[in-house]
Amino acid sequence: MNESSWGAPPQAGYWGPSDQGPVQGAAPAGPTYDAHDAQQTRPMPIVPDVPAHGGDQDDDRGAARLGGPLFRDDTPQTTSYGSQRPYVTQSPHGSQTPHGAQPQKPEPMPDAPQPAPAPQKKSAGRDLGAAIGVGVGLGVVIVASLFVVKAVFVGVIAVAVVVGLWELTSRLEERKSIKAPLVPLAVGGAAMVVAGYVRGAEGAWVAMALTALAVLVWRMTEPPEGYLRDVTAGVFAAFYVPFLATFVAMMLTADDGPRRVLTFLLLTVVSDTGAYAIGWRFGKHRLAPRISPGKTREGLVGAVTFAMVAGALCMEFLIDDGSWWQGLVLGFAVAASATLGDLGESMIKRDLGIKDMGTLLPGHGGIMDRLDSLLPTAPVVWLLLVIFVGSG
Repeated sequence: MNESSWGAPPQAGYWGPSDQGPVQGAAPAGPTYDAHDAQQTRPMPIVPDVPAHGGDQDDDRGAARLGGPLFRDDTPQTTSYGSQRPYVTQSPHGSQTPHGAQPQKPEPMPDAPQPAPAPQKKSAGRDLGAAIGVGVGLGVVIVASLFVVKAVFVGVIAVAVVVGLWELTSRLEERKSIKAPLVPLAVGGAAMVVAGYVRGAEGAWVAMALTALAVLVWRMTEPPEGYLRDVTAGVFAAFYVPFLATFVAMMLTADDGPRRVLTFLLLTVVSDTGAYAIGWRFGKHRLAPRISPGKTREGLVGAVTFAMVAGALCMEFLIDDGSWWQGLVLGFAVAASATLGDLGESMIKRDLGIKDMGTLLPGHGGIMDRLDSLLPTAPVVWLLLVIFVGSG
């Protein structure tokens, strides 16, 4: 046996190549034989095992591979000479195959038919019972405060703004390590809502500017690392939550202010309900799969249809000097702004890697998960109502 083999004399119980005679100067390990006879020796034919059960066989399991072990965790055995010695691989059924031989691969059996999966019932994706209960409770509180004392409803807006700011800043710090200062945001946000109710748009803009300045100064009390990032997030939060909510307080200042606010709330809720109901039942074409995979074009059609019908009814029966065609325009604008607001909130949550902004409202998430479509819709409704029937 030469070095081109496994480098060690054949051992008992092992198969090995026998194409050459004994090595000169070494003691024979067994009966001597003539070199000429060795050259006439042919390898023993290998008959592969055929599994009795007829099961499938992998390529790595059906036969020994040339130059490597049968199983991946098999390692070649090494003799004291430091080289690998020949070994015999064994099939799972107990037969032995000399190393280097390639038995025929058994034909695989066709895969067994798999049972068809049971049809899954379409789910709405949230606890509808809790969502409806919380929604009705919030509606009662809002309507009661809206038609009893206007100042109480302004307080409800301010509380919602502060809680929304807390949720937003908390998620920014948890997920992005952005420390937007909450104290100046909460104080400035509440003051912004009150200023909008008392002084109108001018008061809201002044309060917004002072809040942004307070954020810049407040953040100076901490180390400068991340200053620009934190104050940018703080100014964004001040505009996104309290400033947009101020337009609701500005709607309330009109003589028919409570009915204007009620129209704004009804159209936004009806738009969301139409999108949810139609999209869940008939939705097949995704509206913005990269932002919110659950929203569909069919749901958008449902939102527009429901909101336009509700807008025509509200303008005809709730708003002084309103007309049904104005309600159609208003409903279409509400459906568009509410959808964009919902997508904007989804973009923020996707960037943060979260599903909901909070857990305060069972079945809904957090306050910000309910304000997502209301906030960008408020200035749209305020402006269209001013155009259609005036600010009176």
